[in-house]
Amino acid sequence: MPRYGFNVQWLFTQSRPPQGPDERVLDAVAAWGFDFLRLPTDYRHWAVGGDPFRADEAVLQLVDQALEACRQRGIHLSLNLHRAPGYVITGWETEPYDLWSDQEPQDAFVATWERFAERYRGVPGEALSFDLVNEPPALGLRGFSRDAHERVIRRTHAAVRAVDPQRPVVIDGLDGGNLAMPELADLAGTTQSVRGYQPMAVSHYRAEWWPPSAELPAPAYPVEYDGRHWDRAGLRASYAPWRQLEQRGVPVHVGEFGCYEHTPDDVARAWFADLFAVFAEFGWGYALWEFEGPFGVVGHHRPGAAFEQRDGFLVDVGLLELLQSSRVRDAVTG
Repeated sequence: MPRYGFNVQWLFTQSRPPQGPDERVLDAVAAWGFDFLRLPTDYRHWAVGGDPFRADEAVLQLVDQALEACRQRGIHLSLNLHRAPGYVITGWETEPYDLWSDQEPQDAFVATWERFAERYRGVPGEALSFDLVNEPPALGLRGFSRDAHERVIRRTHAAVRAVDPQRPVVIDGLDGGNLAMPELADLAGTTQSVRGYQPMAVSHYRAEWWPPSAELPAPAYPVEYDGRHWDRAGLRASYAPWRQLEQRGVPVHVGEFGCYEHTPDDVARAWFADLFAVFAEFGWGYALWEFEGPFGVVGHHRPGAAFEQRDGFLVDVGLLELLQSSRVRDAVTG
């Protein structure tokens, strides 16, 4: 059965201090019928003195607490390195070395996942998965290649499974989660993680961290963008390589998707409706980026959205109801 839920930012970036689980968020996630939480992390939170080989136990205990709080509510936790030694999708140039070409960050990356594998050995796979690294880069960027990625992922997967042979491993698609990886289809116990941000002209309108957004016209949907027509059929066609992976027995999950708050709500809702219809057709689970914030079901300022109080949060009720009604189990059971 696919899993559905949210990304949360408790250990996401150094711009805010690390924190333990927000029990109110977890209570709401469970009460609303969701069972999946992706926890993107920044390795610098626990790297003692900036050394990725040494970990601050107090910070690791925050991960322990998140896992335990999720298990108490029947929520699967997917632990993700959003920023790994030598790589992060936004700000890669600020890392002192390159995960895909340099030995030291590769050793640190493997050691990080070995540490988590040892720490959580025996935790059931139903409760915990390891999402190795968020959104590898585009092919050719700073010399990045499928071969370089495959070497790092195969080594890390082998290291994790040597410690904990049953640990589920998630592999994010290349080019920001958009390119499937048939070359890794043979890896046991893996899920490949795709994204749901296309077309970016809808999802990332006026996104300050993404330079092309400055040139985008006011969003519309359906839309012509990047040489393609984007409607439900266009969305379906864009995922064809991922469907081919599934035919080889590789599970697919949508690790992130969402719409930034500057897109008008009527446009966002029309796009979401088609996106959810495609995910339901494929039987894919998904995790919204994010629970709370400018992409979230809570805390955005999207023009035209309607909000209601639910379990202590001011919620975009239209988006929440779409999230709930689009799950495969709901479509099947009615």
